[in-house]
Amino acid sequence: MWSRLRELPSAGPDVMSHKDLTPANLLVRGGRLAGVLDGGGYGPADPALDLVAAWHLLDEKPRHILRHSLGCTDIEWARGTAWALEQSMRLVWYYRETNPKMSELGRSTLQRILDS
Repeated sequence: MWSRLRELPSAGPDVMSHKDLTPANLLVRGGRLAGVLDGGGYGPADPALDLVAAWHLLDEKPRHILRHSLGCTDIEWARGTAWALEQSMRLVWYYRETNPKMSELGRSTLQRILDS
Protein backbone atom coordinates (compact mmCIF):
# COMPACT_ATOMS: atom_id res chain seq x y z
CA MET A 1 0.00 0.00 0.00
CA TRP A 2 2.78 2.42 0.96
CA SER A 3 4.65 1.81 -2.31
CA ARG A 4 1.52 2.61 -4.33
CA LEU A 5 0.56 5.68 -2.32
CA ARG A 6 4.01 7.25 -2.32
CA GLU A 7 4.09 7.22 -6.13
CA LEU A 8 0.96 9.39 -6.54
CA PRO A 9 1.28 12.47 -8.73
CA SER A 10 0.88 15.94 -7.30
CA ALA A 11 -2.69 17.18 -7.00
CA GLY A 12 -1.66 20.79 -7.51
CA PRO A 13 0.39 23.55 -5.92
CA ASP A 14 0.91 23.82 -2.19
CA VAL A 15 -1.66 25.77 -0.18
CA MET A 16 -1.72 27.06 3.39
CA SER A 17 -2.29 24.08 5.64
CA HIS A 18 -2.62 23.37 9.34
CA LYS A 19 -0.51 20.20 8.93
CA ASP A 20 -1.65 18.51 12.16
CA LEU A 21 -5.42 18.06 12.19
CA THR A 22 -5.55 15.37 14.83
CA PRO A 23 -8.57 15.09 17.16
CA ALA A 24 -6.61 16.78 19.98
CA ASN A 25 -6.33 19.92 17.83
CA LEU A 26 -10.02 20.17 16.96
CA LEU A 27 -12.77 21.72 19.04
CA VAL A 28 -16.25 20.30 18.52
CA ARG A 29 -19.50 21.72 19.84
CA GLY A 30 -22.86 20.11 19.20
CA GLY A 31 -21.33 17.60 16.80
CA ARG A 32 -19.84 20.34 14.59
CA LEU A 33 -16.36 21.74 14.19
CA ALA A 34 -16.12 24.88 16.34
CA GLY A 35 -12.39 25.63 16.23
CA VAL A 36 -8.87 24.50 15.47
CA LEU A 37 -5.93 24.64 17.88
CA ASP A 38 -2.15 24.49 17.53
CA GLY A 39 -1.53 26.54 14.41
CA GLY A 40 2.23 26.63 15.01
CA GLY A 41 2.94 24.48 11.97
CA TYR A 42 0.63 26.42 9.68
CA GLY A 43 2.27 26.95 6.32
CA PRO A 44 2.48 25.83 2.69
CA ALA A 45 1.87 22.13 2.06
CA ASP A 46 0.10 19.61 -0.12
CA PRO A 47 -3.63 20.50 0.05
CA ALA A 48 -4.39 16.82 0.73
CA LEU A 49 -2.48 16.92 4.02
CA ASP A 50 -5.46 18.28 5.93
CA LEU A 51 -7.57 15.32 4.77
CA VAL A 52 -5.88 13.19 7.44
CA ALA A 53 -8.58 14.42 9.83
CA ALA A 54 -11.15 12.43 7.84
CA TRP A 55 -9.21 9.25 8.56
CA HIS A 56 -8.55 10.06 12.23
CA LEU A 57 -12.14 11.02 13.01
CA LEU A 58 -14.65 9.48 10.67
CA ASP A 59 -15.88 6.00 9.93
CA GLU A 60 -16.63 4.93 6.37
CA LYS A 61 -20.05 6.53 5.78
CA PRO A 62 -19.29 10.01 7.21
CA ARG A 63 -15.88 9.91 5.49
CA HIS A 64 -17.61 9.21 2.18
CA ILE A 65 -20.00 12.13 2.76
CA LEU A 66 -17.10 14.46 3.58
CA ARG A 67 -15.15 13.40 0.51
CA HIS A 68 -18.05 14.08 -1.83
CA SER A 69 -19.02 17.31 -0.06
CA LEU A 70 -15.47 18.61 -0.55
CA GLY A 71 -15.44 17.51 -4.18
CA CYS A 72 -12.07 15.77 -3.83
CA THR A 73 -10.60 14.19 -6.93
CA ASP A 74 -9.40 10.60 -6.75
CA ILE A 75 -5.79 11.83 -6.64
CA GLU A 76 -6.49 14.33 -3.83
CA TRP A 77 -8.28 11.67 -1.79
CA ALA A 78 -5.53 9.10 -2.37
CA ARG A 79 -2.89 11.67 -1.35
CA GLY A 80 -4.88 12.38 1.83
CA THR A 81 -4.93 8.66 2.51
CA ALA A 82 -1.17 8.52 1.99
CA TRP A 83 -0.62 11.36 4.47
CA ALA A 84 -2.90 9.65 6.98
CA LEU A 85 -1.02 6.38 6.57
CA GLU A 86 2.35 8.08 7.08
CA GLN A 87 1.15 10.07 10.10
CA SER A 88 -0.61 7.15 11.77
CA MET A 89 2.39 4.84 11.43
CA ARG A 90 4.48 7.51 13.15
CA LEU A 91 1.91 7.98 15.92
CA VAL A 92 1.89 4.27 16.75
CA TRP A 93 5.62 3.95 17.46
CA TYR A 94 6.54 7.49 18.53
CA TYR A 95 3.93 7.73 21.29
CA ARG A 96 3.83 4.07 22.34
CA GLU A 97 5.41 4.75 25.74
CA THR A 98 4.88 8.47 26.30
CA ASN A 99 1.28 8.97 25.12
CA PRO A 100 -0.63 5.70 24.69
CA LYS A 101 -3.81 7.50 23.60
CA MET A 102 -1.99 9.08 20.64
CA SER A 103 -0.47 5.71 19.81
CA GLU A 104 -3.95 4.19 19.84
CA LEU A 105 -5.19 6.98 17.54
CA GLY A 106 -2.52 5.86 15.09
CA ARG A 107 -3.67 2.26 15.37
CA SER A 108 -7.34 3.11 14.83
CA THR A 109 -6.48 5.29 11.83
CA LEU A 110 -4.37 2.52 10.34
CA GLN A 111 -7.29 0.14 10.77
CA ARG A 112 -9.67 2.54 8.99
CA ILE A 113 -7.22 2.82 6.09
CA LEU A 114 -6.72 -0.95 5.88
CA ASP A 115 -10.49 -1.52 6.01
CA SER A 116 -11.21 0.94 3.20
